[in-house]
Amino acid sequence: MILDHLDNASAYLGVHPRVAAALQFLRNTDLAKLPVGKHAIQGEDVYALVSLSKTKHPDPLTWESHRKYIDVQCIVSGTEAMGHANISDLKMTKDYDAKDDYLLFSGSGATVTLKAGMFVVYFPQDGHAPGLAAGEPAEVKKVVVKARV
Repeated sequence: MILDHLDNASAYLGVHPRVAAALQFLRNTDLAKLPVGKHAIQGEDVYALVSLSKTKHPDPLTWESHRKYIDVQCIVSGTEAMGHANISDLKMTKDYDAKDDYLLFSGSGATVTLKAGMFVVYFPQDGHAPGLAAGEPAEVKKVVVKARV
């Protein structure tokens, strides 16, 4: 997992070429004006999903991970907490769904809070529980860039 501010994104361009494309897209796009929906960056290898949703207080947490894609999640407006744990520390509750590229888990882990202008990168070994309220539930605009492994 990588957690940082978009201002520091250039420090991570060498991590993976498609993660670099994702970070460059996030840095060079007016995210506030980007409409909700799917936006191609490099076809199906790198694409952005823009959402506007309300955070929640789930109990218990449902964790997810992906095998085909790395998630680069960036908060455009609002504040969102996200759970993070290595999948080796979680218990699988749903086998891999190859069509939609996800596994589900239960368990516990750490929580990080992202504010506008921050991003997190989740690799296949990173279980994550996004969409959590950081205090009271609130509306968040977020861009999730999917970068093929």
